[in-house]
Amino acid sequence: MAAFTAKDVAALREKTGCGMMDCKKALTEANGDMDAAIDFLREKGLAAATKKAGRIAAEGVAFACTNEAKNVGVAIEVNAETDFVAKNADFQNFVKTCADTVISENPADVEALLACKAAGTDMTVDALLKEKILTIGENIKIRRFQRYEGTVVSYIHGGGRIGVLVKFETSPEVAAKEGFEEYAKNIAMQVAAINPSYLDEASVPADVVEHEKKILTEQVIESGKPANIAEKIVVGRLGKFFKEVCLVDQAYVKDGDLSVQQYTANTAKELGGDIKIVAFVRFEKGEGLEKREDNFADEVANMIK
Repeated sequence: MAAFTAKDVAALREKTGCGMMDCKKALTEANGDMDAAIDFLREKGLAAATKKAGRIAAEGVAFACTNEAKNVGVAIEVNAETDFVAKNADFQNFVKTCADTVISENPADVEALLACKAAGTDMTVDALLKEKILTIGENIKIRRFQRYEGTVVSYIHGGGRIGVLVKFETSPEVAAKEGFEEYAKNIAMQVAAINPSYLDEASVPADVVEHEKKILTEQVIESGKPANIAEKIVVGRLGKFFKEVCLVDQAYVKDGDLSVQQYTANTAKELGGDIKIVAFVRFEKGEGLEKREDNFADEVANMIK
């Protein structure tokens, strides 16, 4: 009679990320003892993520890079439990490997990325991830990535606090000019600093516009303005809203007299061609994640125990 059930196998699989047959074998070897089965999988190198998968990983890095030709780029966020590990060279090399794999393999999502052969290795990204969890000693998660093809530029701010990738539409001749590289980097820095929500007015969802219009209308009506004047005021304030949330309409950070769109047009004229910003992504590490709260006194007490 088995010393474990199918639920035990499923629970072990959930804890370790290992296959069902591996988990069944481990429980058989451990006579149903869950902790012993976990140790068995660790010893076999199958469960590098053991006992760490449930721990909060909201630190890490937001990284961005392009290939040598600068026609494929990626922004990626990989999380760890502490900022200390985020500065570890082994962790940073793993993040770069993940980014290179996204560039070369073009996976559809994180799950597909985990199944890819990691760039420069004979291992899958998933196997490499589990190895890093085991050697580094913290929970590590690949959270998200975005890949663009075309004329792209990457930018990393604050040592990995923010990663930005911007895609442009222009001719190869313009993209090859020195002035374009400086312009493109300035746009990426704008995205990092001001954090626009949308590319342009057309990119703002209709429900977002309607919601903003409703709030602005209520504000104007409460101020006592007549209905015929209120509508004009709302239109004006809605224009201000677009200038705040849309990249091309924002004031250019290095010259407040220009919008990003005007700066782009001026640069295109100087370089003798056309330039259009077509997409961008901005990842900030730990954005929207629950943060780990450490109690130093408890940590020391646990170490003494």
